[in-house]
Amino acid sequence: MSWNVCVVGAGKIGQMIATLLKGSANYSVTVADHDLKALGEIAKLGVATKQIDAKDADGLAQGLTGFDAVISAAPFFLTPTIAKAAKDAGAHYFDLTEDVAATNAVRALADNSETAFMPQCGLAPGFVGISGASLAAEFDEIDSLHMRVGALPLYPTNALKYNLTWSTDGLINEYCNPCDAIVNGKLVKTAPLEDYEVLGHDGVEYECFNTSGGLGTLPETLDGKARAVSYRSIRYPGHCDILKLLLKDLGLENRRDLLKEIFESALPRTDQDVVLVYCTAKGLINGELREKSLINKSFARTINGQVWSAIQVTTAAGVLGVVDLMRTGALPSTGFIRQEQVKLSDFLNTEFGRLYRAGDVTQQNKAA
Repeated sequence: MSWNVCVVGAGKIGQMIATLLKGSANYSVTVADHDLKALGEIAKLGVATKQIDAKDADGLAQGLTGFDAVISAAPFFLTPTIAKAAKDAGAHYFDLTEDVAATNAVRALADNSETAFMPQCGLAPGFVGISGASLAAEFDEIDSLHMRVGALPLYPTNALKYNLTWSTDGLINEYCNPCDAIVNGKLVKTAPLEDYEVLGHDGVEYECFNTSGGLGTLPETLDGKARAVSYRSIRYPGHCDILKLLLKDLGLENRRDLLKEIFESALPRTDQDVVLVYCTAKGLINGELREKSLINKSFARTINGQVWSAIQVTTAAGVLGVVDLMRTGALPSTGFIRQEQVKLSDFLNTEFGRLYRAGDVTQQNKAA
């Protein structure tokens, strides 16, 4: 069965989602936005467009009527409005948000709904939750699950060793908001930028620290089952110290508008990036303490003659993989759907999930 999909948001991720859907025989796609210039870029891709103001709830609901599914690729603060409009239009709803409050609003809309609501479907939250849940399911008793994700420049040149590769609002959210975790068997909120660790992969050294939103609903799912569950962002060494200077010492955690302005004026964007997913779980299998890791490393690539960044590809593939599973009946079609309800093998076998295979999903096992 073919689906008619509306993507709300004509930014870089919206462009990638639209490109992948246009290339599929199973979908027709329209991109909606209020920005005519951004829609003009979408039209150059040969994708249908519709000018809609996402802040206009009634107009948005009317504009979404007739679509099987709505994907929000808009800023997180528009999430509740877009989700409500999708519900009023009778469409299934998906988004990429890492914002906890926005996700709670979507969950409330899903109560007694005749359509499905599946937020947090990108990379992290999204694919990392699917991967982490898959790892945890391999244990008879899960002790700990630690998930780490980084979207990084391949060639860092500034002191932060970072370039903008996705939403600045989302990035600042991750650095400033409390983080969900399980610590000593209890659901807690931890501080961002803490629980610092160093890890290496392929001869490169990275640092990791707590950031908000990446776990999605996984801590709830593993509550009472795991002793420790965490999510940390991966950066090159030195990044965390500078963030603490900016956010804590200079007080910019209280001036997110100014921090956004600084980031967007000083940090250039790049398509030469790498996305690293690094999940590790520990627990009992057949009475033996074991550890397993899942690592995925994705790079920018050319699709339909155009270069797309790794963060664009992995985020778009994250949401479209679960859209495809719902379209084919592999996921429930009503109510609130969690990422951890998705089987990793099913996801990787969708036409969009296969894009992660180029990142060489690997599992490594060892006795602890």
